[in-house]
Amino acid sequence: MAKEDNTTGLNITRAEMIQLLNEDLAGEYQAIIAYTVYSQVLKGAAYTDIARELEAHAGEELAHAIKIAKQIDYLGGMPVGTPKPVKTYKDPVELLRADLENERETVGRYRQRIRQAEAMGEFALSETLRSIIIQEQEHEIDLSAALDINVPPAITPAGKNGRHKLKNNHAPRR
Repeated sequence: MAKEDNTTGLNITRAEMIQLLNEDLAGEYQAIIAYTVYSQVLKGAAYTDIARELEAHAGEELAHAIKIAKQIDYLGGMPVGTPKPVKTYKDPVELLRADLENERETVGRYRQRIRQAEAMGEFALSETLRSIIIQEQEHEIDLSAALDINVPPAITPAGKNGRHKLKNNHAPRR
């Protein structure tokens, strides 16, 4: 059954890929805004280095958005211009946890998108997504370190729509 789970939703059309990439692009916009806001509202000595790192993440997310938009255009689509909603929190730990959860979901979506691109024969797209996923996983590592927890397990791909099922929650480091 696990093998079946890995192939579910791989055979998609170009139009479906454009739609999914536009959802991913909206998520990148969300990340740009979130990292920009979060980097400025984290206060106190304990968060100085973390805030600086989040500023760097904002720039990396912008680079991801540009790469995704370029791929959407290549596939014949029009990149969206609206972000997914950004959640804000007063508690810095809640803020970092929400950010980590967003990164986990993003990595899970891009893993699925890579499989879908390869099934379509769009190998340049899959390579572009691989370069993005490397930085997204680094963001997971940075946020987990800031929260003093282990990097949570991967998110498993779900159905054709690219939505994912979360595994496990955040375990303290040992």
